[in-house]
Amino acid sequence: MAPRLRSDFQALRVASSLCSKCLRKAQPRLFCSSPQHSTRLRQSMFRWLNGPGAAFVDPLPGSTNYLNAYDPQGKLIRARGGTAPRRASDKDDPEKVGEEGEDDDPDVRTGKKELDQNIAGGRPIPKEQADDLIPFPMNRQFRSQPVLSEELRDEIYRRIVEERKSVRTVSAELGVEMQRVGAVFRLKTIEKQWAMEGKMLAMPYARAINAMLPKTPYDSRVRRPAQPHESINDLPVHSATTRQLFHPVPESMHFNRTSAAKVFARDLLPADNRIPHPEMVELAKFASENRGRDDLLKTRQNELEREEAAVLNMRREQKAAHEAAAKKVDTARWQFRFENIKVESVGRDGRGRAGVGARYGVPPQDRKKGQIKIPTRVD
Repeated sequence: MAPRLRSDFQALRVASSLCSKCLRKAQPRLFCSSPQHSTRLRQSMFRWLNGPGAAFVDPLPGSTNYLNAYDPQGKLIRARGGTAPRRASDKDDPEKVGEEGEDDDPDVRTGKKELDQNIAGGRPIPKEQADDLIPFPMNRQFRSQPVLSEELRDEIYRRIVEERKSVRTVSAELGVEMQRVGAVFRLKTIEKQWAMEGKMLAMPYARAINAMLPKTPYDSRVRRPAQPHESINDLPVHSATTRQLFHPVPESMHFNRTSAAKVFARDLLPADNRIPHPEMVELAKFASENRGRDDLLKTRQNELEREEAAVLNMRREQKAAHEAAAKKVDTARWQFRFENIKVESVGRDGRGRAGVGARYGVPPQDRKKGQIKIPTRVD
């Protein structure tokens, strides 16, 4: 059967009759000779890119560039002294009201003196407000949270390595959670190790990402951040406290937090002992009693020494119990050790550390897909 060339000739006839403008539009479509028809959405997209969207081609350095910070004409709202549009419900939200008034603190105001050097109308552009940190205009409940600046991360690493401070102490001094402090220390250690080995670091990518996000700066004059990065003393929710209980108590009984913890579970510690920084409670007590700082430091040092001694004693007892439980058989060249092993000690997934083969017989999971390869807690 002869090939049908009629459709090809029709396509060439149609293409020759198109104007040069239509041919330019159809030029990117290399595998189709039919004209490209611009839809209404496509035209709106290019109209926005050439209009208000042109402000995002060269973003402001040192500042976030979210859509909610610009008006429909593509002008930065805070650069002209205005405020971002708000809902009526936002005025009644006490959390957002607190965010607007946080600049009244002189310490925070001192840290926020760092203004952007981009000039608009002869005035420096101020830092972002709460409504400027909304990346998705249709989801006004989500606000981009700040990340640690590079200077603050370097300071965390320096205090742990050079000043030999504990993770708990650095967390209390800089207002960063202990888990985050531990993660920063580990990542900084790996980064410096790679730099010593001559490995390439993706520093341009890291700088580009940090430039897009709000940051918590470090003020070297006061040796702490301008404002706390996050809440560091939140009480973790224990699974035993998620149920409601009705517990009758006599009027003559002194019922406190320790008693409430025993009601939920026998081995549950009170709230004062379960918070990440119980020493901050002691600091508040010392301040209320008008006691000096020297007394506080001396008391805290004694507590640390008692805690270290208790940990050493516990490890010593565990080692002695382990040695006593093992049966030893000496030969001419070797000493064989026999221990009683339970099948249930391997755990549900068969990888318990107390089970047989935890060291030799079980392959690691580091190279498996879907496995969490980063630390999830700090001991």
